[in-house]
Amino acid sequence: MSTTFTLDTATSRANPTPAPMKRLTVPAVQRRKVDGRTADPLVMLTAYTARQAQLLDPHCDMLLVGDSLGQVIYGLPSTLAVTLDMMIAHGAAVVRGSYHSLVIVDMPFGSYEASPSKAFASASRIMAETGAAAVKLEGGVAMAETIAFLSQRGIPVMAHVGLTPQAVNALGGYGARGKSREEHEKIVSDAKAVADAGAFAMVIEGVMEEIAVAVTDGVPVPVIGIGASAHCDGQVLVTEDMLGMFERVPRFVKRFENIAEIIGRTAERYAADVRSRSFPTEEQVYRPKK
Repeated sequence: MSTTFTLDTATSRANPTPAPMKRLTVPAVQRRKVDGRTADPLVMLTAYTARQAQLLDPHCDMLLVGDSLGQVIYGLPSTLAVTLDMMIAHGAAVVRGSYHSLVIVDMPFGSYEASPSKAFASASRIMAETGAAAVKLEGGVAMAETIAFLSQRGIPVMAHVGLTPQAVNALGGYGARGKSREEHEKIVSDAKAVADAGAFAMVIEGVMEEIAVAVTDGVPVPVIGIGASAHCDGQVLVTEDMLGMFERVPRFVKRFENIAEIIGRTAERYAADVRSRSFPTEEQVYRPKK
């Protein structure tokens, strides 16, 4: 896939404005970490639609089509019911709506755990049908063989360690991980295993800060934190959480705006204008030309 982006926007409001910009590549992201540190932290947010991607793209290095769309878009209780077809549909939309960021698509629960060959079949579909540059999967030591298998066959993999939402039932909830010394050591071992297996980067989620620091300093690939530490090589949040779209968010989220309140007020004004027949006005109706 070409890294330059041009698109005719005449027929759809959802298409981004063409710009003479090259899309970031996996090697470019890897090169941001030099001698164990990333001087310019990597910015990543989730995106699920073309328009959302268009708005976020100029400000991000990476856009993650997260399986969190199950909860954010579809109102599901967890990510477990998200399907490969859902991820592909939204992944393709985000690729169409962006021209700068590296787009990464989550592999949903059940699409990769059974075997490396199963993972390759799912990942190759994602890559071919979305145009994304990489996939992301959860798991540490147990997934190292699969990560190596995919990487050796031309599929860049972002790993995900620490709190892994697809394992919510096994973990017993979404609480922070690494409170015990045993779990601390396991997360660090998981991180080193996926880096050694060929992951080009990793997300570390919901862990004690000292673990995030140890992992960031202990692996040669970029470490993207969420509920981890500012010491990480970059940060990611669910965009809707960051925008204040929901009443309840994890402790580690900073709300940079209250978009839910803005939408509510705007809908209230629209409803009032409709009920008072003050909308539409002369400016919004069609009349025969004189």
